[in-house]
This record gives sequence, structure tokens and C-alpha cells, in this order.
Amino acid sequence: MEAFLKTVAQNYSSITHLHSIGKSVKGRNLWVLVVGRSPKAHRVGIPEFKYVANMHGDETVGRELLLHLIDHLVTSDGKDPEVTSLINSTRIHIMPSMNPDGFEAVEKPDCYYSNGRENYNNYDLNRNFPDAFEFNNVSRQPETLAVMKWLKTETFVLSANLHGGALVASYPFDNGVQATGTLFSRSLTPDDDVFQYLAHTYASRNSNMKKGDQCKNKMNFPNGVTNGYAWYPLQGGMQDFNYVWGQCFEITLELSCCKYPREEKLPSFWNSNKASLIAYMKQVHLGVKGQVFDHSGNPLPSVTVEVQDRKHICPYRTNRFGEYYLLLLPGSYVINVTVPGHEPHLTKVIIPEKSQNFSALKKDIRLPFQGQLDSIPVSNPSCPMIPLYKNLPSHSAATKPTLFLFLVTLLHIFFK
Repeated sequence: MEAFLKTVAQNYSSITHLHSIGKSVKGRNLWVLVVGRSPKAHRVGIPEFKYVANMHGDETVGRELLLHLIDHLVTSDGKDPEVTSLINSTRIHIMPSMNPDGFEAVEKPDCYYSNGRENYNNYDLNRNFPDAFEFNNVSRQPETLAVMKWLKTETFVLSANLHGGALVASYPFDNGVQATGTLFSRSLTPDDDVFQYLAHTYASRNSNMKKGDQCKNKMNFPNGVTNGYAWYPLQGGMQDFNYVWGQCFEITLELSCCKYPREEKLPSFWNSNKASLIAYMKQVHLGVKGQVFDHSGNPLPSVTVEVQDRKHICPYRTNRFGEYYLLLLPGSYVINVTVPGHEPHLTKVIIPEKSQNFSALKKDIRLPFQGQLDSIPVSNPSCPMIPLYKNLPSHSAATKPTLFLFLVTLLHIFFK
């Protein structure tokens, strides 16, 4: 894998950049290949996308798919209009293996469990992140810390992590509380409509996944999609961490019933997932994007930019270039820009049914404030990495119907 990545970076140096975001427990590099017109640095207006695979060392299909995807992207540039437009308009980060120690530790591959699932210290990396719902008192692993640091250095907008052992697209939350709907065996984010759309975007283009019943001894998933908590609650998962603290929408893609399939089956997985992988990347251009400026035209970092009625528990803020990216489906929305010491600034936007190809709606916002905005901190103050949802009565419009139904049910039982 490492040799392949280095060869690609050398042969396609104008559109790729290979770097390591850290080391595994045993000192192996955590390689990331960036593909784009400006692979080495962020460009204003260009959203950041990422794919991560092989968190569990014994789940190998995602790793193989991302290597195929890399090859497809770099060899199709300038030949395939869709891929060329994607590379022109997006900065794509691909991490084929987050758990290289685990991958190397697999001696007897098995469809259901191999001893390389965990990292070298025997930790499950997808249970190792801070959790927004309960304290996750585990020792943070080098691989986990590297990804957490990586999320702070880039303005990721959309992501997916690739797994094996089932065939389904799973969306947040993986954990939950009553306020997010757990009484109804689910846990919904304020952006549930977008997450369902994203999961369907992937699953609907994979003929086996969308059937929802292709794996023996697994529950059926209508249309190949599930809410993570509805499937099974999971503490310390990466997709919830991305959404709450990374301002990045992430779903989990379970891509094979067998975690470690035979080599001759690998080409069929690429054929089944190629269209889905490309289509999902394009969704990074959903919704609206822009910059927030002061009255003099200076971009403002760390300004809160949220949509009314779907506020995040950890408010989404502009990056150091004053940029914001909000993934939204077509419709009418009110954007609320908040600066400490000033009244909220409201801007109405209408996301058209047919968005521009490979670009979200662009909406720059100039604040009418006079004088210096000294109260804005220079760096993005992150929310504390504690269970932010603990003891929260309600947090979004997405869960209000759930709480309402619960109360109606209680009244019905009481008066029956």
C-alpha cells in the first residue's frame, strides 16, 4: 500500500499530495493522499472531503476500495468530465488504513472476527473517541489522537468511514439520550433529513446494499440504510465525533458481509461501489457556502454560523478564512450569524432544487457592524470534549416531534 501511494504521488504530483498525519502504536505511518487542484493547501471556496478505511484491521474491503478509488481519480483526470470536475472543485483526502498495525496482525483471516480488529494496544478505535452522550473513559490511542488533530487542521465538510461485516449505510447518531429520540429506538441529529439523504445517495447506487437483506444472520435494513443507534448503540464512535466536534457530516459504510473476503472477490466490490463512492463525494457541494466579512470587507474567523431550527450542540463556526459550509437540502432557510456583543444577523437563503454542478449556493455575508470587532477570538474555540447532550431536555426541531409523541403516549396510558 505504501509503495502504491508513493508511486501515485510521484507520478501525479500536480494533483496529489501524500503525507502522514501521525504514527500507529508500532510506529507505522498513517498515510493520507490528497487529490485536488491545490493538493497541498486549502483554497477558499473549495470544500474538504475525506474517506477513511480500515479502522478495524480485519475489515479489508474499504482499504482495497480506496486504493482503487485513488487509481480511478488520478487516471481519469482530464478524461472523465465528472471526475475532472470533482478534482477541480473539491480537495479529497483519502486514508486507506487508520489501523495498519491491526491489518498486519491478521494471521488467519476470518469472515466474522480476526485478532487484528483492534490496534496493537488491543483497543477498538471506533470506540475510542470522546462521546457526546456519556463519558468515554478509555485511554486515547495514537491513531485516534492523530485523527482528532487532523480534524482541527482542515475544514472538513463531508466524510465517510468504511467498514465490513454488514451491508448498509449507517448515519448518526450512534449513541443518544431521550432528547435525541432513544425512547423510540433511534437517535437523530438536527440534520436528520440531510443524513438520510446522504445515506440513500450511497446505498441506492449499490445494487446489493439497497436490497437490505443480503447478509445472513443480520437484521434487514430497508433500502440499505439505518440510523446508527437504531441498529445498535455505540459509545465513542468516530462518526458522532466528526459531526459534533469536527463540523463534518460523516456516515459509516458497511461494505461487505464478510470482513475479510477472498482475493478473487475484490474486483466485484469495486464494481458494486464505484458509482456510490463518486456520487457520495459530490454531495460535499450540497447546500450553501460563503464567507463572513466585517463592514470593511475583512473575513471574520470563529463567528457562529447556524441555520435557525437546526442548531448544533457545539455551534458551527467560520474557519480562519471566515468561511462557512452548511450542508442543506433544497428549501428556504434563515442563517443566523452570531458575534459576541452584537445582535444576531439573519440572512434568508433559498437552496434551489437543481443546485449548480459541483458547487453549493454561494452566499457571502457582510455584517453591518461599525468599529473593530475585537471581541472575536482569533482561533476557533472548540467546545469541551465532554458529554454535551447529558441532561439536555431537547436540542433541535428534529427531535421535538419525538418528545411530543412521547408525552402524548404517556397521557394516553394515564387516562386509558
